[in-house]
Amino acid sequence: MAESPLVRGGALALASAAAFGATTPLVQRFGRGVGPLTTAALLYAGASLVAAIPRRSDDAPLRRADAGRIVAVALLGAVVAPIALAWGLQRTSGVTASLLLTLEAVFTVGLARVVWHESVGKRVGVAVAAMVAGGVLLVLEGRTDSLAAGWGALAVAGATLAWAGDNVVGRPLADRDPRRVVLAKGALGAALSVTLARAAGESWPAWQAAAALAACGAVGYGASLRLYLRAQRAIGAARTGSIFAVAPFLGAALAWALGERIGGLATVGAGALCALGVWLHLTERHDHPHAHEPLEHEHAHRHDDGHHSHPHDVYPEGEHSHTHRHEAVTHTHAHAPDLHHRHH
Repeated sequence: MAESPLVRGGALALASAAAFGATTPLVQRFGRGVGPLTTAALLYAGASLVAAIPRRSDDAPLRRADAGRIVAVALLGAVVAPIALAWGLQRTSGVTASLLLTLEAVFTVGLARVVWHESVGKRVGVAVAAMVAGGVLLVLEGRTDSLAAGWGALAVAGATLAWAGDNVVGRPLADRDPRRVVLAKGALGAALSVTLARAAGESWPAWQAAAALAACGAVGYGASLRLYLRAQRAIGAARTGSIFAVAPFLGAALAWALGERIGGLATVGAGALCALGVWLHLTERHDHPHAHEPLEHEHAHRHDDGHHSHPHDVYPEGEHSHTHRHEAVTHTHAHAPDLHHRHH
């Protein structure tokens, strides 16, 4: 096997985390005075614009049967989550909000276990417990600063729950063309948010703020989501969400560099607990004998992953998509809960 899916998927998840993490404190800065509904609309308008740039793709296209799932992830991830985040960012510090985003990994792991039965061992359990403790510390510290800061921290935590639901509900979409998924989700989310913003009477910001927020959306919500979907295809919802938990640390570091206060001992302790959780996730290894039943399906795949040995007249390089068949096989190798490893 040329490359472990854990390595390839982990690298994609880290790149996605970097794109998202860097934009959180920038959204707070450029979104001052902008309504949360309008902020959400601009972020996902930027995401859909970057996804609208045409390019050749060998990925499986979206199908009519995916429509309901697209609507669900748009409501959760492109309407509820960014609105809650924007509202929370206006009431709490950028450092606290960025670190609270680690809770997305906690919720994603839990929901992936319940919905998709992804394996969660003792190591992942300890990591989740550490992240939950860190999130509780941040919320409690926010409430000691002011009641508004406490509610802001809870709103950010609510945003992470909505994004976790988006991650888990949208897991099957990882096998589709990520550009089309981002375009559909972003366009629908932006349309819904701007409709709500107009109904709520929110004013449109100056063009400089609008352009800056759209640019944040293009990078942190468009490019990041495409990378996230590719990572999820390789290593499943729980592991992708876990590695993505490094994003808040990048956001917190940038917020501190931009002049945010670092917070008290609770913030430092929360950061240490969240760092412990991320480290436990990143150093996990999953390797055991497992059996595959015969299967015929279509999705983007490559021929150096130990699972796609079907013949071609000329073997294509990299990923491509077509209907193919897997024969029954039992083997042992390092793997993650991807499309071919969804055993308990």
